[in-house]
Amino acid sequence: MNINNEILSVIDVSKSFRIQHSIDKSPLLTNTRTFSDYLRSKFSRNKFEFQTFRALQNINLHINKGESVALIGKNGSGKSTLLKLISKIMYPDSGSITAKGKISSLLEVGTGFHPELTGSENIYLNGAILGMTRSDVKKYYDQILEFSEIQDFIDVPVKRYSSGMYLRLAFSIAIHLTSDILLLDEVFAVGDASFQKKCKDKIKDFLKNKKTIIFVSHNNQSLKDFCDFGYVLNKGGISEKYEINKALEIYNQMS
Repeated sequence: MNINNEILSVIDVSKSFRIQHSIDKSPLLTNTRTFSDYLRSKFSRNKFEFQTFRALQNINLHINKGESVALIGKNGSGKSTLLKLISKIMYPDSGSITAKGKISSLLEVGTGFHPELTGSENIYLNGAILGMTRSDVKKYYDQILEFSEIQDFIDVPVKRYSSGMYLRLAFSIAIHLTSDILLLDEVFAVGDASFQKKCKDKIKDFLKNKKTIIFVSHNNQSLKDFCDFGYVLNKGGISEKYEINKALEIYNQMS
């Protein structure tokens, strides 16, 4: 591990969530039990119990500048939670995350957008979140707009966008603004084939410029196409960093 070249380090990070369970085991409706009775019992405060779910436990990972790294695991293994911690959407219960450079992310569709603002306003908002000035964002504005292919809707509040429009604009912002680390979570899950190809070509350009990518996907071919290394997550734990084919082999043995 080259510490001088390390752009992201995650050290002993843990994250837990408090999960609520109903302890009302009675059936929904009976001859003597109305639906309103059920609702009253369902939402009564003394009808719940709580359980702590440890999503991530003592996670350690180290990523160097210019690396493309996959986070691989089953649904619920903690991949998206880890990305949210790295992007500071959430914060860990313990441990530390250190990044050298600006981070942009494309996680859940619409994450980071303000629904009442227009597409244009959200471009500037995302730039401000990355620490860019308005004039900095303006340099990339036309490129973002052209790539997104939603020029006719750029002055419409994004709450009126379809999921595909959200993705087009969100990806365009994330890939064009001057970030050093790009976090991608199932980026090819939404959008038509032509736009997905544009995304793939843009990611390749991003990597050619020695930028760093952390990629979550259930598409093994996409992981092979874009990633050099991979970490395997399982039940809140994480493996060491492997070459991508080895990481996928370990994951497939778990499935």
